[in-house]
This record gives sequence, C-alpha cells and structure tokens, in this order.
Amino acid sequence: MATLARRLFKVALFFGLFFLSILYVGPYHYDWSESEARAWWNASEWLGIRDPDDLFVTVWITIELIVAVLAYVVIIRLWRWYRTK
Repeated sequence: MATLARRLFKVALFFGLFFLSILYVGPYHYDWSESEARAWWNASEWLGIRDPDDLFVTVWITIELIVAVLAYVVIIRLWRWYRTK
C-alpha cells in the first residue's frame, strides 16, 4: 500500500509541476511582430505544418514538459539526498 501511495504522489507531483509550468513558463504575449510571424511561418513550411500556430503550441508544450521533468528530477534528487542525510 505504501508503494502505491508513493507512486500516486510522484504522479501527482509531476502533473502539478506540469500545470505550474503551463502557468508560469509559457509566453505571455501572442501578438507576433512581422519578423516573428515570418520566422514561424518559414519554420512551419520547412517542417510541413500548415498552420504556424500549431507549431507554436507544440514547441511551447514541449518546453513546458521539459521544465516540468527537470523540476521533478531536482525535487526527487533533493528528497533522496535529504533522506540519506
């Protein structure tokens, strides 16, 4: 039972960190300048994606996922270090 509780806590911790990264890491402006729009448009054409907004959302979700994973790893390692001390 304790193993299940630990696993559920870790899953809840990860989803909580992912939610926080969505709130605090993402871009706060969605109005692109002309040069930014051109860069997103060229990148989406190069990747074969029709809409640059789809690429924009995919890139930011990936960045937020990476941030959540890094925060999770740091928290787990700090907890293990604290427990062995």
